[in-house]
Formats: sequence, C-alpha cells, structure tokens
Amino acid sequence: MKLSFSSLTLINDPFDWAFDLEKMGFSGWEIVSEGRQKLDEENILRIREIASSTNLELTVHAPFSDLNLASLNQPVWSISVKQICDCIEAASGFASKVVVHPGVLSPLGAQLPDKAWEQNIEALNTIGKHGEEYGIEVVLENMPNIERMLGQRFEELTGLIENSGQKIGIALDVGHAYLTKTTKAFLANREKIAHVHIHDNLGRKDDHLPVGTGAINWRELLPELRKIKARFVIESRSIAEGKKSLENLKQFGVP
Repeated sequence: MKLSFSSLTLINDPFDWAFDLEKMGFSGWEIVSEGRQKLDEENILRIREIASSTNLELTVHAPFSDLNLASLNQPVWSISVKQICDCIEAASGFASKVVVHPGVLSPLGAQLPDKAWEQNIEALNTIGKHGEEYGIEVVLENMPNIERMLGQRFEELTGLIENSGQKIGIALDVGHAYLTKTTKAFLANREKIAHVHIHDNLGRKDDHLPVGTGAINWRELLPELRKIKARFVIESRSIAEGKKSLENLKQFGVP
C-alpha cells in the first residue's frame, strides 16, 4: 500500500517538514493548493526542489474553499472552473493527479437542481479537457454527509463523470463513504477507483481523525482496500496525527 501524507490545516510553512516525510514512512505528499500550500510561483519553486531531492510522489488537491462547480451565479461558476484549471496547469510540472470536489446546491441551485447538475457537468467537461491537455489525471472525490453537497453516492459521482464525457477517475474518500453508508457500493466498483483518501470519524461528522481512533472497522475494511490499485493518502489535521495513522496501520499489518 503506497501511502502519502496530506493536511489542509497546516497553515504554517509546510516546507519545514516536507523533506522529512520519507523518514516518517510516507512515500508521497498530497499538496492542498490553499493557504500556505497554494501553488503560487514561490511555492512551486520550493515544491520542485522537494521533487528533485526526494523520491516522493506528488499529487495535488485542487482548491475548494468558496468555490462551487454547480453554481448558478455565472461569475462564481467561471472563477471556480478557472481556479481549478489554473491549479492543473501549475501542478503539471511535478504532479501525477489533481483531486477535485464536486459542487454544492446553493439556495438557488436547490430550487433548480437539474440546472445546477448541468453546470457541474459542464465544469467537469472543461476541467477534464484541461487535465488531458496538461498530462494530469483528474479524479473526482465523493463528499460527506453534508446537506446539498453533490457526489455523496457512488451513482451520483459516476453520473457526473460519465456525463462530462471526459476521462475522470474516482477518488474514494473512505471517511466520507463511511458517513454516507456507501462504502460497499464503492468497493463493489473498485476497478474504477484511481485514488484513495483515508481518515477516521465517529460516524456523525467529517472529523478527520487518525486511522484507528474512530468508529471505522479497519481490520475488516483494509483487506478490501488493499485490492484497490491506487495511492492511499492519509489526510490528517497535523503531522503528529499523520504519524499516529501510520503507527495504527502498522498494527493492522500495513504496508
């Protein structure tokens, strides 16, 4: 099982510890292009240095704060698509994949859900083409049990992808699937999964706890997850919690 580290909440300089990820036991880093990790010119230079001096496989999580691929407000929709396309372009020199979130039904979108769905599909069509142009594999992530978020169920996520007409993969977020009770549906279609996020929760909200500290039965789940041919990203709230996930996974016989 190939394991990467990722954390959105590291708002301080992430480059102080990135060089040490291999020593910790990680073989990859998923950069979240927000806050101090945003793919601006300065950070890209530092990321290239990390890429050239380590064996880490780098992937990128596209920005998602305040963006909405299903927005019916055209300027908001346009800038949302542009920011993700810009992220793909910026990541193309060092990353293999870019993870994208589906959209959410705004108050207007909740009144016109079919139109919001069409907006999301059109956005993915543009993003998928951009990924192909820049040699980046775009993967779409399933969402947690938050009202009005699109892409919570396997069928809904694949519906967005198939209707986009683009070669977009599935990024299975195991914590999200546990919350929406869709784990079996995703695992039944494991051949379509190109990327995996792992973290734990208590079954009520998206806690992003270390693996093995929540309600997910990892001893039962891990044998099935290991059948997926993909990179696994431990999404943590801190370096310490990322290490805790690694320690607990070792107790479960991983890697």
